[in-house]
Amino acid sequence: MGPFLRRKPKNTLQPSDHDNSASYNNSEFQKNELYKRGVSQMANDKLEDAVRSFELALRVDPNYVDAWIKKGYAHFHLEQYQASIQSYDRALEIDLTNPEAWNLKGLTYYKMKNYEKAIEACEKAIDFDPTDAMSWYNEACFLILSGRVDDGLEALKRSIEIDITYAKKAVSDRDLQNARNEDGFRRIIEVVVLESIRQGHDHVGKIVWTTSMDKEEIQDAMNRLLIKGLVVRKERTYPFRGKEEYYELTKEIAEKVGYTKKVGFLRKNQQMLAPIEQLHDISMILSKAREAIEKGDIRQTMESFEQLINPAIHGNIIVEQFFDEHRDLRLFLIRLRDKGQDYLNSHKTNLLDLINRMDIKVRNGAVSKNAEDL
Repeated sequence: MGPFLRRKPKNTLQPSDHDNSASYNNSEFQKNELYKRGVSQMANDKLEDAVRSFELALRVDPNYVDAWIKKGYAHFHLEQYQASIQSYDRALEIDLTNPEAWNLKGLTYYKMKNYEKAIEACEKAIDFDPTDAMSWYNEACFLILSGRVDDGLEALKRSIEIDITYAKKAVSDRDLQNARNEDGFRRIIEVVVLESIRQGHDHVGKIVWTTSMDKEEIQDAMNRLLIKGLVVRKERTYPFRGKEEYYELTKEIAEKVGYTKKVGFLRKNQQMLAPIEQLHDISMILSKAREAIEKGDIRQTMESFEQLINPAIHGNIIVEQFFDEHRDLRLFLIRLRDKGQDYLNSHKTNLLDLINRMDIKVRNGAVSKNAEDL
């Protein structure tokens, strides 16, 4: 047959396939736009409108986990706690391992003053993401509110190891009031005061302003630090203002953790260099850690990691000089505590890679930067 008499080749994509593809793309676009509208409405405090937008997105896709979570959070802010719990439960039916849904569910139970269920939800969040500082912090609050102060302080310590900013949050959190007289909490206050002095907030008034702690509590912590020999009290004189009392880290502590001070008239802060002695000490700890990992000695491995991340020993310098490695150290330490010897045995290569990477940097000479270079 001639070319004009041949049958037209069949289109492999049927009209229904075109329709289905277009329908899918349109649905994706529609649900995402509705979700974004809901998030924007939440940001503008239009919470009831946000709930409606998330509900419309969920009509398009009933398995849209993020929409269920945001819907739950909108209900939470509307103080519609049962509706909030139901939304989080729907999200968890679809994705049981979602740590955000578990954490927010715990926060809702906290508002309902059901602390036991709040703790259970936080434990689930931590099971699925042990590196989430917020879940550890929330669990600490719920445990302390339920009367389990020791367990709460341990959870609080975990949150601070992951993210040091939670130390500053803790000292002004009323939910932790029942723990304030405990030695563990007093040490957290001391860490916050030491860090404030290190950053150049060198008298009590400045620390009150930057931490929102009570003046008396800061002064008590300062007195304990004076007794321990970690800070020194000094005076300076200003024209027309007289004498002003201020505090500095002792020379030994300043050399260990570094410090910031004002230099010159209207000049920027300048970060002081870590001393060679401290870098040598860090190198020695890394050698001990390497040996412990190779031998499978979990106690010595964890002790070495703690020395490297502890703000009172080398933690501040490690953060400044080895930010990524400091994060990895914290996460590995948490997993070693949670999973024990089996984790050490199965992750020796990863642990040794981290230690060797840090050791190379130390031997090559870690360099602090002046503030104007940051």
